[in-house]
Amino acid sequence: MSDPNLPNKSDQTPEVPAAPEVPAAPPAPAAPAAPAAPPAYTAPEAPAPGAPPAAPAYGGAYDTSAPAYGAPTPAKTNVLAIVSLVASLVGFFTGIGFIVGIVCGHISISQIKKTGEQGRGMAIAGLVIGYIGLVISIILTIVFIVLFAIAASYGTYTTY
Repeated sequence: MSDPNLPNKSDQTPEVPAAPEVPAAPPAPAAPAAPAAPPAYTAPEAPAPGAPPAAPAYGGAYDTSAPAYGAPTPAKTNVLAIVSLVASLVGFFTGIGFIVGIVCGHISISQIKKTGEQGRGMAIAGLVIGYIGLVISIILTIVFIVLFAIAASYGTYTTY
């Protein structure tokens, strides 16, 4: 049996959960205002005579003589490497430049290893040309001595 104090189940309607509230749409943004016209260009005033020059305006000219911050500076070329190459090339005309080229080439390679300067290729080229020229000079000297010795042996001696 059922209790008369309790409500009848058939009289009750089932509770339906409420739908979640949907937030209202945000208001549409206002249309952007038209951009203002740029100011008219006015020429800078000339400085008074004897007055120091004015600093350049923002975005104006700047000093380009110094490299920019962080820009790599060009590496210095070793002077003895240049001397080695030139002396070795001049050695073909003078005969003695080969020795100067060889000595300067060895010294410059040593300096380049210590300082990190440029010019290693020139020093090596000076050494190669110097050694090749020195070997050719020695061979030619030996050939000339032999030719003069042969020519002298064919000579006739006359005694009076």
